[in-house]
Amino acid sequence: MPTGFPNTPEGALAQLAAIDQVALQSGSLAGARAVISAWAMPGGPTTTSWSGVRAVGRLLDAAGLSGAGSTQFAVVLTPLMGLIKGSVGSDFVIPCVDFELDVTLQRTARGAVADCQRMVWQTDRWLIGPGAEPFTPPSVWPGTDAASSVGYRDLRHE
Repeated sequence: MPTGFPNTPEGALAQLAAIDQVALQSGSLAGARAVISAWAMPGGPTTTSWSGVRAVGRLLDAAGLSGAGSTQFAVVLTPLMGLIKGSVGSDFVIPCVDFELDVTLQRTARGAVADCQRMVWQTDRWLIGPGAEPFTPPSVWPGTDAASSVGYRDLRHE
């Protein structure tokens, strides 16, 4: 898992993007559950409630696969846009990430997905905080007028 993001709203957004990428790209329920177990604070999403685990489950169901996935099943989640819904001080941020999702099993399907979480700075890293998951804006194709109208801005990688 990529770590070391700064205690800034942008750092919270980057950590959320990394959490989502590792969980979904694991291509298995066990992988997604391991991620949320390590990256959620007590009172936050669990291995059964987290939207990331449910998303992996839906992808596997749609592909006709068990929760273990398959070596021929590949998920690529690319963060392309983001927004900061809000923050309280420097240790609590609600970032949202808009991703392009590519799923391959014999052929590739592509879509747009988004995620927002309560991110809390804990000692030296961002974690998904306690409470219900925040409302996620619509999943819109990154880079479109629709994405900009929701409030997403391009993410730049240096």
